[in-house]
Amino acid sequence: MQNIAILGATGSIGASTIDVVLRHPDRFRVVALSAHSQTDKVVELASRLEPLYVALTGASEARAVRTALAERGLRTEVLEGSAGLEQIARAPEVDSVMSAIVGAAGLPPTLAAARAGKKILLANKESLVLAGGLLMAEVAAHAATLLPIDSEHNAVFQCMPVQGCHVGAASGVRRVLLTASGGPFRNTPVQELANVTPDQACAHPNWNMGRKISVDSATMMNKGLEVIEAHWLFDAPPDCIDVVIHPQSVIHSMVEYVDGSVLAQMGTPDMRTPIACALAWPQRIDAGVSMLDLAAKGTLTFERPDFERFPCLGLAYMALRAGGTAPAILNAANEVAVAAFLHGDVGFTGIYATVAETLERVPHEAADCLETVFAADRSARETARTVLAARCA
Repeated sequence: MQNIAILGATGSIGASTIDVVLRHPDRFRVVALSAHSQTDKVVELASRLEPLYVALTGASEARAVRTALAERGLRTEVLEGSAGLEQIARAPEVDSVMSAIVGAAGLPPTLAAARAGKKILLANKESLVLAGGLLMAEVAAHAATLLPIDSEHNAVFQCMPVQGCHVGAASGVRRVLLTASGGPFRNTPVQELANVTPDQACAHPNWNMGRKISVDSATMMNKGLEVIEAHWLFDAPPDCIDVVIHPQSVIHSMVEYVDGSVLAQMGTPDMRTPIACALAWPQRIDAGVSMLDLAAKGTLTFERPDFERFPCLGLAYMALRAGGTAPAILNAANEVAVAAFLHGDVGFTGIYATVAETLERVPHEAADCLETVFAADRSARETARTVLAARCA
């Protein structure tokens, strides 16, 4: 029996994880979960799963959940704040931690899980974008296991010759190819992008995701962050990570070997597949996913990304090559800009402009400790808000 903690249980990854877990009650049990603010949903999940721990971001939300669970006769311990998240991430009853909190808030509990030697199922890309060097060092120092959940990185993981293998001569791996659908604006005239709406940006053609991640997919910043992730997960230099537009989202990513072989992982676009892969690795279990019918798909196509249409992808490569806190600055500015776009305060193309100007204004330095990383994150957010205020004035 594998005891699971789900950080971000009310999001799409959390829901998919619970779905897979409940299909295998003889193998997995949810013993802890966290959420930001959806108290009714948390109460419903806790009543159904009966975890040992629940953590809420805010004190008032925690009180509401604590009262509701007590009224139902449940003895679940309700924790709160970042300390509560870290407590369940390192709890002795927990074997595996699904790190699915969106944004920089997911970094501290992920580090806590690494320091406790847990099996980490990493869906929070910001942990590697902000502090990849720090996280990977903690994983190694405490003999933790890190398995990627993003469909692209999970696909690369499956195509590597052995677990923990890296790009380079020793492995025979020449490069990693991350596939991208191209999002909803792959064929939209570039001059029309300034006028697209949040609802249009969130209408992803293949995947069902939260609004922030959907916007990141539309700008391809999501793919840029995945490039940074791949650098840390597979020790791959920027020049050994390429992005390929693949609109059908059947091939989730590929690995190219020095002999010319290219291995691809394929499947129906459903996040339950990489979740089930990581939960049961190295075994395979049913994920509840419909099987891939290649004959019905017919044709698979591939394109090079258009950096004029998707300039955020270029910014991510730039930040990766700059190193240090540059990726943290990129990520923080993007979070602020996307929130402003979803709120109607800036246009779609203003996301790139805001992030680019923030990267120019905020100096980057070595990301040698968590305090430095979060200081860069705060500075980038303040600068991005200043840039947005000037643009909206």
